Amino acid sequence: MTASPLRVLVVDDEPPIRKLLRMGLGAEGYDVVEAPNARTALEQLGQKVDLVILDLGLPDMQGLDLLRRIRSLIEDVPIVVLSSRDDETSKVEALDNGADDYVTKPFGMNELLARIRTALRHRLQVHGEKPVFRAGELSVDLVRRIVRSGDKEIKLSPKEYDLLRVLVQHAGKVLTHKFLLTELWDGLTDAQYLRVYVRQLRQKIEPEPERPRYVMTETGIGYRLRGPD
Repeated sequence: MTASPLRVLVVDDEPPIRKLLRMGLGAEGYDVVEAPNARTALEQLGQKVDLVILDLGLPDMQGLDLLRRIRSLIEDVPIVVLSSRDDETSKVEALDNGADDYVTKPFGMNELLARIRTALRHRLQVHGEKPVFRAGELSVDLVRRIVRSGDKEIKLSPKEYDLLRVLVQHAGKVLTHKFLLTELWDGLTDAQYLRVYVRQLRQKIEPEPERPRYVMTETGIGYRLRGPD
């Protein structure tokens, strides 16, 4: 029995962008449905949707308002925001309001496809969380709380482990400073605490802490843990 293709809802008021995405995603085997505005997008959500690509510049509703509405209706659907706004504030707002990732126009199709695959993997990971996370030489046993690099066990402080655990649970997704501070310090607003622990964590798990391959910095926004192998 052949599995049904994954259904992607493209919400964008620009016909050329919708055509580009319909052709590019269709060539990769995705089933693409389109919405030129928020009203049509909300109607389409009545059908099964596996991922949403959302432009923030819509004619009938603020993009962030629609993002929050989609997230309230379907808690776990991956949402990749497309926008011509490339400032850090817009990216942080989108991510804090429930987006899984943010791609700036103009974009390359290969980059977008990679972000889509990461967002879909993250959803699968949330639903069927594996007890052991692996990326390269790094492994994290979430049940036994054991962290290894290759065969070497790494000793982490409780807060370093908590930071790594949250990153693992959302591997591949950009986590904003605000999200991490809320998760780890109950809403503390000084991001310097976070930077200190990220630096300490990198010193222990990265082969070259100054050139990290696991915990990546999204400048001005937050951090992203490399997705699982």
